[in-house]
Amino acid sequence: MVCLGNICRSPLAEGILRSKLSEDIFTIDSAGTGDYHIGDLPDKRSIEVASKYGIDITNQRGRQFSVTDFDLFDYIYVMDNSNFKNVVKLARNETDIAKVKLILNEIYPNQNYDVPDPYHDSQQGFENVFKMLDEATDVIKEKITKH
Repeated sequence: MVCLGNICRSPLAEGILRSKLSEDIFTIDSAGTGDYHIGDLPDKRSIEVASKYGIDITNQRGRQFSVTDFDLFDYIYVMDNSNFKNVVKLARNETDIAKVKLILNEIYPNQNYDVPDPYHDSQQGFENVFKMLDEATDVIKEKITKH
């Protein structure tokens, strides 16, 4: 799960998907394309909205996406088109690029919608993002547990 700073959207996506899949089978992580928040906790508003739904994301720390992530993960879900471009720039080949997907395309195929960045928004913005990511991760769970 990748967003810009790895403190709002991608930590929520990571936490939501972790709550739906077995960590004995799946490795789920998040990162940011920027280096602004390396080592930081998720935004307190992300922590609050996750907690409201019984998900604890306080063990997460911000990190920056790196080329080695292409080797470590089968799927790389990005939150918006800007994240997509930044991640694809780091790709070494077509195999890497094929792993990168806009997360909302899971519920709105080929529409290339962005998950809005709630950083400068109210708590309601975080609530809206949570609901989008919850729906998208339901589809992801169904896809990856069928294999």
